[in-house]
Amino acid sequence: MRIPFNQPYLTGKELDYIKQAHQQRHLSGDGPFTKLCNGWLEKNTGAQKALLTHSCTAALEMAAILIGTHPGDEIIMPSYTFVSTANAFVLQGGAPVFVDIRPDTLNIDEKKIEAAITPKTKAIAIVHYAGVACEMDTIMAIAKKHNLIVIEDAAQAIGSTYKGKPLGSFGQLAALSFHETKNIISGEGGALLINDDRYIEDAVIIREKGTNRSKFLKGQVDKYTWVEMGSSYLPSDLIAAFLWAQLENYDTIMATRKAIWDKYHQGFAEAEKKGRIIRPSIPDECGPNAHLYYLLIPTAAQRDRLLPALQKDGIGAIFHYIPLHDSPGGLRYGRAHGAMTLTNDLSARLIRLPFWIGLSEFQDEVIGQVLSHVERSAKEA
Repeated sequence: MRIPFNQPYLTGKELDYIKQAHQQRHLSGDGPFTKLCNGWLEKNTGAQKALLTHSCTAALEMAAILIGTHPGDEIIMPSYTFVSTANAFVLQGGAPVFVDIRPDTLNIDEKKIEAAITPKTKAIAIVHYAGVACEMDTIMAIAKKHNLIVIEDAAQAIGSTYKGKPLGSFGQLAALSFHETKNIISGEGGALLINDDRYIEDAVIIREKGTNRSKFLKGQVDKYTWVEMGSSYLPSDLIAAFLWAQLENYDTIMATRKAIWDKYHQGFAEAEKKGRIIRPSIPDECGPNAHLYYLLIPTAAQRDRLLPALQKDGIGAIFHYIPLHDSPGGLRYGRAHGAMTLTNDLSARLIRLPFWIGLSEFQDEVIGQVLSHVERSAKEA
């Protein structure tokens, strides 16, 4: 692919810090670089506690354990999300209850959440799609009214805000991703953000394979042992060393990505006026992080013709999530509440465009090719 969908960005210090980790003779979890990253996350997200994990999936699995998910518990969530949002709870016996999405942000429709609540409902797991915030005031009010836990799947949302407050700081728990396709990367990686101190001690234990090893290392106990359910959710300090180089350059990375996002948005403005495509919609209260850029094509058939045409031209445009509610796993482990009209429709019409630092010199070509194909498709329709 001449213009790939993604190309990981290096700041230039990643390998130096990995070498430092080796020189410090601490390659396993919770080393010096892990502590630096955790501290950065706490300072910049407002979380009471941040714990690096080896993936966002791991952070979500920890959240499912922490809230005491039991067989039969229901977790309300969007169907338009990655499988990890649902799978984390299914692994504990929970049942996803899928709710339709909004037409503007593609986030869970907050107006449809309350009707999905039953006596079995344990939590609401929201997803900030494309780094654009869900309607948090309404969601938190619903959760408070029904005594439910809110878990933010903020995989795509580092640096994003809702009414000026960082995403990941609203729910009791939140999960971030540092996968190579995200804004800030470590190849694979994630973090659990804890905003309720009731969960902190158990989170540390769960992350350390269910042991009280952390207390042992602090000299609080003379030996450590297995105390509750857990797993190995720590990343190597080599991963954290890579991540620290990225976090150090956070402002530059975010500003560069915003410029790419803005150029896309401006480049497709006229086509939207003509009804050829629909651009992302950003509510006034949302401060997005320029995570990805997508377009909605008028029909699913046009989308399905456009993607291979762009790929043939060397442009790595792709689709996104296949809705979970009618997938084999979704049908087996969960259920949909109400019609999933928008989820089905929008997922079938969405394309994501290449987005990576360094794309700027190729961006005019991407925009031009997309406009050419959608114009041709409109005339043929």
